Amino acid sequence: MTTTHHPSVPCREVTDRKGRVYRVGESDVDLMGRTRTSMVVLPWVGMMGISSAELAFASAGGTLHEAHAWSGGHLFRLLGVWVFFQAATAYPAGLLRESGRLPARTAMSCGAVGALLGCLWLAFVPDAAVSQVGFGVLGGIGAGLVQATCLNTAAKWYPERKGFRTGLVSSGFAYGCVPLAVLVASGLDLGAHRGVLAAAGTGLCLVVAAAGRPLVDPPKNWWPVHVDPLRMTGDPKTRRALRKNPPAVRQYTVKDAVRTPVLWMMWLCLLCTAGIGVHGIAVLVPFGDESGFGSGFVATAMALTAVAYGTGSGVAGWISDLWGRRNTLITVCIVLGTAQFGVLVFGQAGSMPLLLLCSMVSGLGGGAIFPLFAAMTADHFGENANAAIHGLLHGSALIAGLAASGVAALVVGRWDHHGAFVLAGSVGLASAVPALFLKSPGRPNARRIVPNPHPLGEEMSLT
Repeated sequence: MTTTHHPSVPCREVTDRKGRVYRVGESDVDLMGRTRTSMVVLPWVGMMGISSAELAFASAGGTLHEAHAWSGGHLFRLLGVWVFFQAATAYPAGLLRESGRLPARTAMSCGAVGALLGCLWLAFVPDAAVSQVGFGVLGGIGAGLVQATCLNTAAKWYPERKGFRTGLVSSGFAYGCVPLAVLVASGLDLGAHRGVLAAAGTGLCLVVAAAGRPLVDPPKNWWPVHVDPLRMTGDPKTRRALRKNPPAVRQYTVKDAVRTPVLWMMWLCLLCTAGIGVHGIAVLVPFGDESGFGSGFVATAMALTAVAYGTGSGVAGWISDLWGRRNTLITVCIVLGTAQFGVLVFGQAGSMPLLLLCSMVSGLGGGAIFPLFAAMTADHFGENANAAIHGLLHGSALIAGLAASGVAALVVGRWDHHGAFVLAGSVGLASAVPALFLKSPGRPNARRIVPNPHPLGEEMSLT
């Protein structure tokens, strides 16, 4: 882990009544020479740079289908391979990041190269099997490195109010694909797609690498100087956020976290909700064609969904600071599942505006999922091993990507799009059930606390 520290700045460690250690006395300016706002802005830019890999690929799916004569099944598999390696990278990258062997700058540089190679592969390699190696493997690994680094860096620098910051960083993953989606919607010439993808890959590589160079991690157990970790007083917004989402009772290791049932309930909930997101990306293009809306409409829908995805990331993070992560997650699961039924109903009815509205609502829900889980992981298990624990949790997206893309192709082939959307909507609603049980491990339940039958005054009087 790469950190900076000014040796002349005094610091001390304090321990709360539950045994958690906080390092206080050093400000963000003392540690970096600049405010920690840069640790949100730069990851946001990095996420924008890497975002073309998934959402923009879905927007350009029709163009690639015609240019390379790829079948719809190959597009499903290609997206599934990309999601697999993007998710599989999170845990080993987190372990390397926490051990100090993979600094943030190095991880971002490797991700930038992966983004470049992925775009070049799509542009110049028409072979279906070979494209899975270039775009699916290299592009997926690159995206996984950047995504894990950016989300965890922002969470580490804002331990007291991480919801809005992680949501804002996650929103960059959607906003960055809008320009290419709009270009596809305006009618991308099949003969020009190679130049566009090559230029996009070069630009993405430079943007991600430049955003990653200044990224650093704070010291272990670091806490901002303006918030008292023992009394949690000060700014009313911070006080409210800490009351709704109290810090972890201690800093969990990966081994400690896997022993808690909460981690596996989070894993199951993320598996279901992430699968719905991949399902929506994979199925919306053929469903739009089947509904007779045309490729231009589908690309426009993807662009609007991407904007909604980014908006959902930031808004959900902000709401979770005010309302609590668990309450926000339950609401998002219900909204995400309901939106799938809306897309199906209005698509079959031929209502273009309402289909767009439901796809945007689905994008809002899908965008809220990952920042909520990123913030919740730190809330439940602490910041010191956050990258590794979140990487382990994010591994559920590995199964979700394979299952969703494969199930989508299977269900559409047997039951058409009606069965696919009904299944996705049902899974979304069911995912709210495990979300009900997501409580911070080790924290006593307030309802089970029995009041002392002998208050302090009575005890003193008896003695």
